[in-house]
Parts: sequence; structure tokens; C-alpha cells
Amino acid sequence: MSCNRCARFVKYGPILPSLLLAGCGRAPSFDVVGSFFPAWLFCLAVAILLTVLARLFLQQLRAALLLPILTYPSLTAAFAFALWLTFFR
Repeated sequence: MSCNRCARFVKYGPILPSLLLAGCGRAPSFDVVGSFFPAWLFCLAVAILLTVLARLFLQQLRAALLLPILTYPSLTAAFAFALWLTFFR
């Protein structure tokens, strides 16, 4: 059993220092009336608004969704990720 642990440490051990030495830059944030809000929060808020607009559009088309409980959160996530990649990458 201990030999298996040693083999894993030898295999994955060199990765650990690189993870510890990797620095991260300043997180993107917005100054709103003296308070700093993370950029992902703004992306999420806009994504929720876009999802509401998409829902209204789908209702106008009378589109039937099979699983709306999964569709709308997935659509929100897709919009948030797209906004993040568009503006902060």
C-alpha cells in the first residue's frame, strides 16, 4: 500500500511546486461608489437579464422546452461564460 503512495508522489510530485509558484494577477473588478465588485458578478447579473430576454423570446415563439429547470440555468451559465470570455480574456 505504501509503495503505491510513493509511486503517486513520484509521478505527481513535480507538479506541486509549479502550482505553488504560479502567481495570479489582480482580479478584474469594478469600482462602484467606493466598493470593489468582482467582474464575474457583473457578468452573472447581465447573464440573468439575457436569460430573461431569451425566455421572453422563446415564449413569443411558443417553443416547448423539455426541462426548463435545466435549460434556464444552463443558458445563464453560457451567457455568463461568453461575457467573461468576451470582455475579460
